[in-house]
Amino acid sequence: MENVIEVKSLAKIFGNQPALEDVNFHVKKGETFGFLGPSGSGKTTTIKILTGQLAQTSGDAKVFQTPTSSINKPAYRKKIGVITDNSGLYSRLSIYDNLKIYCDLYDVPRKRIDEVLKMVNLTEEPKKLVSKLSKGMLQRVTLARAFLHEPDLLFLDEPTSALDPANSKHIHDGLRRLNEKGTTIFLTTHDMTEAESLCNRVAFLNKGKIQLLDEPKALRRQFSDSSVTLELKDGREIMVTGDAKGANTIHQYMAAGQVVSIHSNEPTLGDIFVEVTGRELV
Repeated sequence: MENVIEVKSLAKIFGNQPALEDVNFHVKKGETFGFLGPSGSGKTTTIKILTGQLAQTSGDAKVFQTPTSSINKPAYRKKIGVITDNSGLYSRLSIYDNLKIYCDLYDVPRKRIDEVLKMVNLTEEPKKLVSKLSKGMLQRVTLARAFLHEPDLLFLDEPTSALDPANSKHIHDGLRRLNEKGTTIFLTTHDMTEAESLCNRVAFLNKGKIQLLDEPKALRRQFSDSSVTLELKDGREIMVTGDAKGANTIHQYMAAGQVVSIHSNEPTLGDIFVEVTGRELV
C-alpha cells in the first residue's frame, strides 16, 4: 500500500535543545495514524515539519512522495487539511460566512457547509459571529473548515482538547466518515481513549523520540499478563491467571452459578505509555 507520509531519521533542534531525535515512521494511504504523547513531547513540531511550516534540522520527511520543503505549493493545498491551535478564522464574520469563503477558495459547493456543520454539531449556529464563540465552538468551526474539501490528508493537532464528550463523539463520527471515504488522518493527541477509538496504528512519542509503534490491539496484547477478572454474585472480584489452573477456577465458579461477568485485564494505551516511559500523559 502506498505511503502518504514517510519520515526517516528526522531531527529538530531549537538552540541547544533537541525537540525531535531520530524519528522514523510512515503512514499508509487510508490509515488513521496516532502520534501520541504528553505536552512538549514534539507532536506539534512534527506536524509543522510535515506541513512545510518548519524545516527539520536533519533527516528526511516526505508527504505524497514530495519533500516537505515543497509541500506548500498550490498543487498540494487542496489535498491537505490542517487543524492546529493557530488555525485562523475571521472573527468579524459569522460561522457560515467563514465557511463560505473557504468553499470558494477550494471550489467546493456551498451546500457542503450544511453537511460539515452537522458533522461538528453546529447546525443551529450558522449565523453566530466567530468573535462570540467559546473555545470549544471555535474548535468545532475550525474542524468544519478542514472537513469542507474532504482532503486526501488531514492533520489534526489535539482536535477535541476543548470539547465535551458529546461533541467529541460528533467529531469522532465525522472523522470516521472522512476516513471511510479515503482521507488519511494524522492525529496528535494525549487522549489515549480517543486514539484507541480512532487509530489503526499509534506511535508513542516521549521527549522527542518514538518509544513504541504498533496497532493498539497488538500493544495491549504485548503488555498483557493474560489474566482475567471474575465478578461474582456475592460482590467479590477475583483475578484468575490465563492458564489451565485459571481455566479450572473459572469452570468451578461458573458451574456453581456464581459468575456475573468475566473481563480481560489488558492494559490501556495510557497504562502502557506510563510503563514504557515512566511519564503521565499530561
